Amino acid sequence: MLKALITATLMLSSAISQAGGEFRHVVMFKFKDTATPAQVAAVEKAFGELPSKIDTVVAYEWGTSESVEGMNDGLTHCFFVTFKDKAGLETYIPHPAHAAFKEILIPILDKALVFDYTAKD
Repeated sequence: MLKALITATLMLSSAISQAGGEFRHVVMFKFKDTATPAQVAAVEKAFGELPSKIDTVVAYEWGTSESVEGMNDGLTHCFFVTFKDKAGLETYIPHPAHAAFKEILIPILDKALVFDYTAKD
């Protein structure tokens, strides 16, 4: 797990160097073996809709693992959400849209890694 975190941190280093104090919320998922492609697609879609429903999100991107080192510890999806500041995340977490998203996610989630930080120049 530590190796996966180090790899993710290195991959995000260019974004960090351009940031200037924004607050980052990095979320990585591994889905259960029983999760269907349609269920995973529903999670991808629902997560992608959150920025339009929660106005504290200032940037959003996501992707699936293409690790050539094989150090992703089974985590397949990474979602990268940016807020103006930590208060933006504090609004986002209890938001009803985020709660509805978790209702879709939790039944098929095997494990997750969440890493929050204030970006440094």
